[in-house]
Amino acid sequence: MSHFIQTIFDMLSNLGYLGIALGLMVEVIPSEIVLAYGGYLISIGKISFMGAVVAGTIGGVIAQWFLYWIGKYGGRPFLDKFGKNILIRPSHIDVAQEWFSKYGSGVIFTARFIPVVRHAISIPAGIAKMPFTKFSIYTVLAIIPWSILFIYLGMNLGAKWDQINSAANPYVTPVIFIAIIITLMYLAFNRRRKKVKR
Repeated sequence: MSHFIQTIFDMLSNLGYLGIALGLMVEVIPSEIVLAYGGYLISIGKISFMGAVVAGTIGGVIAQWFLYWIGKYGGRPFLDKFGKNILIRPSHIDVAQEWFSKYGSGVIFTARFIPVVRHAISIPAGIAKMPFTKFSIYTVLAIIPWSILFIYLGMNLGAKWDQINSAANPYVTPVIFIAIIITLMYLAFNRRRKKVKR
């Protein structure tokens, strides 16, 4: 691990719950790693499991609110110009917009578990001006289990929390598969409902 990242984690450790929330809000480091570090802090008795989940959920949701508002008030031109500053590439936005257009607002929940789409899906929701309350509910419902999974794994890894990617693979792969299946079921349900209305 780089000295820069370790320095950030040392700062987060001193801030406790606030550090976890801030680490997820700024998204300088992938959320999985921040949450795993939160699990490590639990393992050494510095914070509680429930507190870490709450902090992780709050930080994760605020980060997605930020992306939603950028999409809503800045639009695609702003993101094409400045997206790289928040680690969002045009290709990420393209994929997320395609998913949002194809599957509708329900994808805000399922896409949270799918790589690439996960980090950018809030942007097309903002561009499409999806109702903020609905967006927030779907986001919270997705972020809670995601936070629990990585905090739990980080807690079990303890001092080896930085090995989270390899430890999470057996769990994340089935989750991605299930998320894709749910997305396809949601799409089929929507199509059938539209046919009935016609």
